[in-house]
Amino acid sequence: MFLKFVFLSFCFTSLIGVFGDEVKSVMEGDSVTLHTNITEIKRDDVIEWRFGRQTSTIAKIINGINQVSIYADVFDGRFRHRLQLNDQTGDLIITNITTQHNGDYKLTITSTTEISYRFNVIVYARLLVPVISRDCTQNSISSSSKCVLLCSVLNVRDVSLSWYKGNSLLSSISVSDLNIIIRLSLPLEVEYQDNNTYSCVLNNPITNQTQHLNITQLCQSCSVLNWSRAETWV
Repeated sequence: MFLKFVFLSFCFTSLIGVFGDEVKSVMEGDSVTLHTNITEIKRDDVIEWRFGRQTSTIAKIINGINQVSIYADVFDGRFRHRLQLNDQTGDLIITNITTQHNGDYKLTITSTTEISYRFNVIVYARLLVPVISRDCTQNSISSSSKCVLLCSVLNVRDVSLSWYKGNSLLSSISVSDLNIIIRLSLPLEVEYQDNNTYSCVLNNPITNQTQHLNITQLCQSCSVLNWSRAETWV
């Protein structure tokens, strides 16, 4: 009886398989392809792609009746004009992706067996070049031979902001929550006559942006750099 139970259990688990998450990281505006890992859809295969916690269907192939469907109007139309299906492999392509497309995607392949895959797509916003300015509020605190600088960036999430002296890390601050958009600022105190090379680096897991420090220019006065530079994509 025990051997029979083991055999039946093995047969059942071989019919339904669920595979763990595959993480896909992509920059906003780029495209990402979620692969089925099959070379050709079989005659009776059904390929279904779902998104979100409620796993609503966003794309489906029923090969037996040659039906290819994209449900672009779900989720308030956030997938409209962005989804493509490879009708040979069932791969799902998301084009011009935005942070609204962060989340979990589930693929189900149904034929004589049912196999499911999960994908976690992380979309990172494009980074701005950080802005370095003189922190005039610290004038009375810092000595006459030093000035305090701030490296700042607006509207960021899941990034790190760091000061470097040459290639050596001096200090860093980070935010890891993808759901929070904040301003980050990081101070640095330097000597007026310091001849070392300093830079402020903003980075996420995919890319980075660097601003180099001009001590002579910034430490002469308390004029703040024009924030309009932060509105320019690089």
